[in-house]
Amino acid sequence: MSDAAEQSDQSGQEAEPTTEEEQIQERRKRRIRAIRSAERVLARLGFLDPLRERLAFVQEAAELYDLDEASDMYGTGVVETLEKRVAELLGKEAAAFFPTGTMAQQVALRCWAGRTGNPTVALHPLAHPEVHERDAFSQVSGLRPVHVTSEPRQPTADEVHDFPEPFGTLMLELPLRDAGFVLPSWEELSALVDAAHERDAVVHFDGARLWESTSHFGRPLDEIAGLADSVYVSFYKSLGALGGAALAGPKTLIDEAKTWRHRYGGMVFQQFPSALTALAGLDLELPRLPEQVAHARVIAEALREGFAAAGVPWTRVHPEEPHTHDFQVWLPYDRDAVTEAAIRQAEETRTALFSNPWNAKGPGVAVTEVYVRAAALEWTADDVKAAVADFVVLLKEETARQKAAGPVGG
Repeated sequence: MSDAAEQSDQSGQEAEPTTEEEQIQERRKRRIRAIRSAERVLARLGFLDPLRERLAFVQEAAELYDLDEASDMYGTGVVETLEKRVAELLGKEAAAFFPTGTMAQQVALRCWAGRTGNPTVALHPLAHPEVHERDAFSQVSGLRPVHVTSEPRQPTADEVHDFPEPFGTLMLELPLRDAGFVLPSWEELSALVDAAHERDAVVHFDGARLWESTSHFGRPLDEIAGLADSVYVSFYKSLGALGGAALAGPKTLIDEAKTWRHRYGGMVFQQFPSALTALAGLDLELPRLPEQVAHARVIAEALREGFAAAGVPWTRVHPEEPHTHDFQVWLPYDRDAVTEAAIRQAEETRTALFSNPWNAKGPGVAVTEVYVRAAALEWTADDVKAAVADFVVLLKEETARQKAAGPVGG
């Protein structure tokens, strides 16, 4: 037993966090508790709910489906129903359900590598496989990533056309989350795809958040997905499912992908909780996304105006007009100060303006992601500005306190 655990056991109370990692974890627990108990939030994210509520959510989703049907086994039943639904929505011949997007995209790209004869994948260095997957492309799938551009934006058609070495697949993350959930214009996207095809490369869309991109492009899902040779979509990021992903494309590709899915350990015995909640997401959440995207633009403008009125030296809302219902907010303050101010606001006022973690982006600069979901539709612009004013008061208090006390983990 560790010293901290022994102290906790003897006193009957949790020991005070001592290391920086313990302080970070304790602050995370506080943040989640505060969000759960807040009366007003911009997004209520189901995955933060306790197990009892998650189980109740599965039961609610199940009421939309015929529960007298036999349960799924290794991808049959409700899983096949979900696959057909996704293929139809995206205008593709077939789709395959995967337990994770990481697996779905590795499988897709290794299948394309075999078909094109080139294991090189051109993608952005901020794309999910490069930032969040521990080099899975190269370490597991034998693929070689190359970067079309290093700028924090989508690549251009000229950059794809003029790239100095061959690649078999161009992978585009739509939207590019770590650059601020940014999308190209429809004309730019069409030109990007044409430039890759002119080089005899195939195009794969990382469409984890493609569902909410229709407003920006002004096109339906099947027309957007129709530009790509294959598309991956997530079921939990915007649709609220328990988990899971799908890969859609030509039937021959999907048949091969299912073989690799088995080899990668993705042939899960039963997946009905994820499949049922994914179907519920398509029925209930997908139609609501355009309204949330429109309201995200209201929220973003109100945040900008609120911080200006509160006397904050500068604020960056990126993109200025959000491309989806997610965007970034940058503030000229230390990460620990804004983190603590955000938590205190939720604890003390029961209003959670900023629910996501803050990350340091240089000395005295912090950035967070803002998600606008159904809960945000109750907020007016004036509500946002009032919450900003309260937040800035707490932020200035925290900045002064932490300057006096010295650095704290967070």
